[in-house]
Parts: sequence; C-alpha cells; structure tokens
Amino acid sequence: MLQRLYVHNFRCLENFELNLAGMPSALLIGKNGTGKSTIAAALQVLQSIARGTNRMRDLAAPEPLLSPKDFARGRADVPIRFEVEVLLDQALYKYVLALELPRGFHELRVLEEQLSVDDRPIFLRQQAQVTFYDIPQAKEVKFLVDWHLAALPIVQEQSVGALHLFKTWLSQMVILSPIPALMKGVSSGETLEPKRDGSNFAQWFLGVLSRYPASYTRIEKYLKDLMPDLLDFLNKPIGADAKNLQVRFAQNQALLQVEFDDLSDGEKCFFLAALVLAANYAYGPLFCFWDEPDSYLSLSEVGLFAMALRKAFEERGQILVTSHNPEIIRKFSDENTFILNRKTHLEPTQIRSLSELRPSGDLIQALTLGDLWE
Repeated sequence: MLQRLYVHNFRCLENFELNLAGMPSALLIGKNGTGKSTIAAALQVLQSIARGTNRMRDLAAPEPLLSPKDFARGRADVPIRFEVEVLLDQALYKYVLALELPRGFHELRVLEEQLSVDDRPIFLRQQAQVTFYDIPQAKEVKFLVDWHLAALPIVQEQSVGALHLFKTWLSQMVILSPIPALMKGVSSGETLEPKRDGSNFAQWFLGVLSRYPASYTRIEKYLKDLMPDLLDFLNKPIGADAKNLQVRFAQNQALLQVEFDDLSDGEKCFFLAALVLAANYAYGPLFCFWDEPDSYLSLSEVGLFAMALRKAFEERGQILVTSHNPEIIRKFSDENTFILNRKTHLEPTQIRSLSELRPSGDLIQALTLGDLWE
C-alpha cells in the first residue's frame, strides 16, 4: 500500500507531499490545472523506471513523462526529486530519485538514488557510484553506472527478495486516464502492463485471462451487476496470432453479439474497471491511479461505479481517483478526500485534506463557487 508520495521541483509540484497511510481508497479534487494529472505523471516516471526504461532521455518518448523542461518554472539549479514509501508484507520500502541538469548538459542525470527497507539500505547511489548491500552475505558491492541511467532496473539480487518485491509492485501499478476510442478488442499478444490511455486493453485483457483463468468469473460477475443482460464474452481467433473480443447479450431468448469496438465509451470503461479488479485479485495487491473514472458514464451509473471500485479495494490493494463529479465526491469521506489548489500558474500546487477545510454549508456548492480553500 502506498504510504507517501513526495515530489519536488517537478512541473507544478514543489515540496508536494501526499500521505495515504491506512487509506485503501482516496480522492483528489481540484480545478483544472491544479496538478492532478501531474501526480499521475510522477507515478508513471517511477513505474516506467521499474519496468526497465532507465535512461533519462527515454522517459521523454513516446510519452512526455520527464524532460529538462519539467523543472518547476525553469529552475534547473534545483534537483527534481521523487520519493515514494510503500508498505509491503509489513515492511516499509522507501525509494528516492533525485535528478539534476548541470550547466551545458542536454539530458538529465541522476544526482541521488536509494532504496531502503525499514531504514535498512538495499542500495545507495551518488551520481555514478552505486553501493549495493547484499544483506544475506553481509557485504557491500560497489560499481559504477552511467550517470544518465537509473540504477533500480540494473541492480540484481542473487535470489528473489526485497528488491524484486518492490520493483514488481512499482511496475505493476495501474495508472489510467483512458480514451475509449483507443480501446480496441483486437489483440496480437498479451501483457500485464496496461497503458495509461487504455490503448492496449485487449492485450491486457488477454494476458490476465491467459495467466489467471479464474479471473473470468470475477470479471463476469462485476459486469453483470452493471449490465444485467450480459450473457458472456469470448476472444475469437481471427488469424494465426490475433484474437477479437466479442461480447454477447441475451434477453427473452433473443441473442445479440457485439464486437468490443462497437460498445459505448461507458461500457468500455465497465470492462476496464472489471479488469482492474480482476488483476488486483489475480496478481496484486495493486495500486491503481484512475484519472476521472466518471468521464464517460451517465449520471445514473456514476455512484454505483464508484462504490463498486471502493468496495473492491477495501478488501485488497489501493485506489486513488480524481474527479469533478458530485456523485463521486459524495462517495468519499472527508478524511479520504484531498483538495488541490493553485491560485495562478506561477504558484505551486497546495494540498490539504477535506477534513481540514470542511465548509459549514454544502460541499458541492462551495467547490462550484471556489469558496472552499482559504
């Protein structure tokens, strides 16, 4: 479970700290431009490194996650800093990554990097020098790494241990801001690493079902709660390696078969949510960041959708969502809701718990009028 995220000098986030200890679900609210998507980008930088993209310049493409222009207000003399604390198997993992851009450099380089478990170092790194602590052997191993490379994907343990556990958790984070038009039903392979826009949904769907067949029942149950006329779904072979997701509906002995591509945007989001929950149980517990999950849903569906997600993650894993929707906001407690605020684009993002800012009148009206933050 994510306990703490700290980000400094990255876009609009300066000395920014989000504390989620003990919260299986939480909500971020705030006006456009206050930094909600930037939080997702910070998490995605760490996720991409854990997945093996360790060269700093490679984090700028194909998605613009991190580049020299990301220093807050162009302050390249102050390092960009990411810190994440995660509770795994009752042990507290802390990973730190600080990046700098010395004068005359065109690519970010690593100033500092470290991973510790319960304050016990796994590896420490200052610029090019890495010190790895092989705890079972009670010895230190020192080696040099190109200062433009993150060490996390490079350092290897002799056996599966703390480093492997943390990298796996970090790489398996689910970070979503889906675009249903990009979500297709045709897959020519499988993966357990979904893309933020949902464009490899079919590959992720096939990957989860292929490796964890029991997930079908969980996905089916969730979808039938939202779409009672759903009969079943199947991946139909359409070539040597390709498959096409088909969805069947039935009522009063009538049968309708629909390609996944032809579902509505909201129905595609139902399938995505079902897959998130199935993955959380199959190979989790997972951390999920979902940017505005209500964007493509009707008003009558939003509340049920939000509660189903919250309930599922109360049992296992953790979910952090953003929203402007009153129905979503009402489903979260004050303690689990955080307000982001920026008065102008020249100021950094501020964050406070709603429990600190609770208005005397109606919360939604206060948000609409902009009277909540003092």
